[in-house]
Amino acid sequence: MIVLPILAILFAGLESYALWSGKRQLEFIAKPTVMICLSLWLYLTTGWQGAALWFGLGAVLSLAGDVFLLWLDRFFVFGLAAFLLAHIAYLIGFNVPPPPVTMWSLLLAVIIGLSGMRVMRRLLMGVHASGQSRLAIPVALYGAVITLMLLSALLTLSNTQWSALASASVALGALFFYASDIVLAWNKFIQSMPHGRMLNIGLYHIGQILLITGVVLQFS
Repeated sequence: MIVLPILAILFAGLESYALWSGKRQLEFIAKPTVMICLSLWLYLTTGWQGAALWFGLGAVLSLAGDVFLLWLDRFFVFGLAAFLLAHIAYLIGFNVPPPPVTMWSLLLAVIIGLSGMRVMRRLLMGVHASGQSRLAIPVALYGAVITLMLLSALLTLSNTQWSALASASVALGALFFYASDIVLAWNKFIQSMPHGRMLNIGLYHIGQILLITGVVLQFS
């Protein structure tokens, strides 16, 4: 089974090389192959049983989003919708069964919520300023869902039903995933960043690899 996560890492590296060198054909192969490998690894190790089913669905929906976003300008809305559903699936997976409510979870919810609102306010200003106001509601909805997904992943750190290594992996993975989406939105709506797409995809692949690794460790 170890060959699949190794292949995922290898193709993530090839994707970064493709973006750096402008090899578009290699990008069309490397980018979706990462999530194909991770999805297969998750299925073969967990059978997508129980909560792992939701993470499996999230991985497949992420694969669909990857394909749509190969044409970032033309199919951005479709990619956004696919990743919105992926985050909802991950969100459900993290909350099956629901985690206990503690002072730590409430404090973390306030911190993540306030931080997310500040980031979203700045991004929505960019959406309107760029003349793409029609995307304001979808972007706001997406931002709310991914923030909840991040919170749910971080709450596994204090959830005794999760092993320490698995929770650390999914929490770190969710942080990288969250950061990658901020880079993507910043690059699209506010200001183009040097090698912004490579940074976006690099963070995204690290996030997905860590997240799926944590899920495998927890449910296999």
